[in-house]
Amino acid sequence: MKKRLLAGVLCALMISSTACADDSSSSSADSAKSAPKAATKPMSAAEVADNMNLGLNLGNTMEAYDATDCATVEYEWIPIVKSNAPTDYEMCWGAVETTQEVIDGIKEAGFDTIRIPVFWGNMMENDGTWTINKDYIARVREIVDYAQNAGLYTVINCHHFDEFIIRRNDLDSCKTIFNTLWTQIADYFKDYPYTVVFEGFNEYLGGDQFDENGELKPQNSRDAFKMTNSLNQTFVDAVRATGGNNADRVLIVSGYWTNIDKTTSKNFVMPTDSATDKLMVSVHYVDNEKYWTNQIGSREWLDYIDSQCDELISAFKDKNIPVFLGETTAIYPDSNFDSNAIYTDSSECLEIVLNKLTDLGFVPVIWDVNDNFYSRTEFKVKNDSDAEVIKKVADMIK
Repeated sequence: MKKRLLAGVLCALMISSTACADDSSSSSADSAKSAPKAATKPMSAAEVADNMNLGLNLGNTMEAYDATDCATVEYEWIPIVKSNAPTDYEMCWGAVETTQEVIDGIKEAGFDTIRIPVFWGNMMENDGTWTINKDYIARVREIVDYAQNAGLYTVINCHHFDEFIIRRNDLDSCKTIFNTLWTQIADYFKDYPYTVVFEGFNEYLGGDQFDENGELKPQNSRDAFKMTNSLNQTFVDAVRATGGNNADRVLIVSGYWTNIDKTTSKNFVMPTDSATDKLMVSVHYVDNEKYWTNQIGSREWLDYIDSQCDELISAFKDKNIPVFLGETTAIYPDSNFDSNAIYTDSSECLEIVLNKLTDLGFVPVIWDVNDNFYSRTEFKVKNDSDAEVIKKVADMIK
């Protein structure tokens, strides 16, 4: 029973009568050793989902890279940014340098989960070995340690770099590359507690590829589903093979484009797993279509959200597979509201969506970038009414 429902029952009763590869950074190594011990025993995916509650993305930060002309075939490798230091990439899309105080503020705001998108190709040599740069992964580890110190469930994924690889490689090459990447990542974090969760990819499984003329072309549906299923299986197998806590760590597999309609298709297949009840599935934005067609706040918007949730219930919840909404909308601009909207306030719509998702036991993780929803210099949710919504929803599900 979800905690919100349990709280309601209790309320009713009251009326009638809660180790790493690079040791060169001593501060990072010390913080890794002091990572929380609260989750030293394996948990099921359902238990982890129940504890994750609300989440926030550390967006446009560790997944940032020099994306100039990245949609062209001439973009052969990732350009160097400034002095080629980890923080050069971390800050190249406008983010401030991430600190413990930034992460502590996220916890204080009411979030229990942080999603850290990562572009693993930054600082990587173009030598075909796909070896992750040791300084870059050490910086990711520092941020993971901040999150663990703050008591946050911490999700690490492969973000945008999956897009770079998939566009330029056939399925067999993609499998080889992602096996290599996830073997490195998983091995690096294999002794971290179970509050660290790996998410295989972001939004690009089944995505477009360059053809022989250098033009991006969609894959046919059959090949796209085959790629999606195959790469998710590659991810799970690579992580499990590293042993340690990864043998039974909860993993998040990504949907086809993280699109709800495609991911709930019978053609999407969850990977086989050597561990039992340790997989979640990731999709994004239950109201995406209505957002971009400017129907926010309308009856159609509400009905659409319910229909998308019904698909997820049938495909996953009813099969005891937790649903991770890796990206949900933070702020609804006035321009995206319907002319006949029933609800016309962004914070009110945020609360409606978060309540619907958490009532179902889904894990909503707000997409955010620097100085948008949460201020990384003032260490709080920027808008007072948004802050009240987060606190209210968080209190209801704890």
